[in-house]
Amino acid sequence: MSEKRGSWLSRLKAGLNLTSASLGNGISSVFARGRLDDKALEELEELLILGDLGAATAADLTETIAKERFGRDVSEVEVRTALANEIAVILEPVAKPLLIERSAKPHVVLVAGVNGTGKTTTVGKLASQFRADDLTVMLAAADTFRAAAVDQLKIWGERSGSPVVVRDGAGGDPASLAYDALVRARAEDIDVLLIDTAGRLQNKANLMAELQKIDRVVKKLDERAPHTRLLVLDATTGQNAHSQVEIFREAVDIDGLIVTKLDGTAKGGVLVALAQRFGLPVFALGVGEAVEDLRPFEAQEFARALMNLNN
Repeated sequence: MSEKRGSWLSRLKAGLNLTSASLGNGISSVFARGRLDDKALEELEELLILGDLGAATAADLTETIAKERFGRDVSEVEVRTALANEIAVILEPVAKPLLIERSAKPHVVLVAGVNGTGKTTTVGKLASQFRADDLTVMLAAADTFRAAAVDQLKIWGERSGSPVVVRDGAGGDPASLAYDALVRARAEDIDVLLIDTAGRLQNKANLMAELQKIDRVVKKLDERAPHTRLLVLDATTGQNAHSQVEIFREAVDIDGLIVTKLDGTAKGGVLVALAQRFGLPVFALGVGEAVEDLRPFEAQEFARALMNLNN
């Protein structure tokens, strides 16, 4: 394992520590008597719900464990290992890389998410990673009413060596900016166009209409665009992440998720619930502010980290 990857995995485990410690301590307490009986199963299900895996997922996992081990003497490590294996089964189908279609020129990535999820930072990290892969990148600051987002995107553009399309002054039509950015990206033979969008949920109707308009407008230039519609979720929101997925899917067909802020949350189990309920690809996880802190999602290592097992 490379030093960087080992460091990243350590941060993931540390970030999930609040969840895994709670689950681990609870499982230790539940199985101190060593037998998997009705009382132990009930307590285990409650623990999984408290770990933000959600009621449906908790019930399914508990039922699976019971089928194989009910009435037996079991250790806490055996239970945590079994849970990690079953969680990995749920997560494996959604652990997919974010693939860039190099023939698209540009491959258009529409990035959505509530303000505060780390959306703009994620756009910047993706730009830096694509540039490291020898792809040319352009950024479109389509969150036109939030000056801080535009300024932040400019900084990421400078860091990654990527041009940033912005509007002079505050305001302006985000769809028009996205259209102009795609025209310019095509003219300059850019490989990837990343479109950062607004996330003001307090004005839900306008936000949804704005996203839909961007989606429609870029199709006028390329009927396959956006090639990827990406939703950024903040892991610290826990079960509220479900409603965010539902809200954004009302507007556009979300192709996949990136989950951020896993370096400081007790709600990491929500990723398992999201995978089971929506089945959307999870392209990457974020565990910090640096570019290398955004990594492709790997089901096995996440499941074992969640259950506080060595990878």
